[in-house]
Amino acid sequence: MIEAATINTVMRTLADPTRRAVFERIVRANEITVVELTRGSGVTQGAISQHLKSLKQAGLVTERPEGRNVYYRAQPEGLEPLVDWMSHYGVFWRERFANLKTLLKEIDP
Repeated sequence: MIEAATINTVMRTLADPTRRAVFERIVRANEITVVELTRGSGVTQGAISQHLKSLKQAGLVTERPEGRNVYYRAQPEGLEPLVDWMSHYGVFWRERFANLKTLLKEIDP
C-alpha cells in the first residue's frame, strides 16, 4: 500500500474546503495567478497565498514565474496517493458487496 505520510498530507491538504475550492479553480483554469484566484473568492490574497503554499508542499500544484506574475497549474501526479488509496479500498468494498450479494441470495433465493 502507499506511504501513510503521503496520503495523510494530500488528504489533510484537500480537507480544507477553501483550499479544495482553490485547487478546483486551478484545475479548471489550467493556469492562473494569485490575483485571479483572489478575485471573486471572498478570501484575502494573503490567505490564497497560504493555501497555495500548502497545495505546493503537498505536490498538488506547481508554479511558473513570468515577469511579475506567478502562474499556478495543477499537478495531477500529486493526486496519485489518493487514487491509489481509493483503488485499494475500492477492491475491498467490491469484494464485500459480492459476498453480501451471495449471502442475500442464500437467505432469500
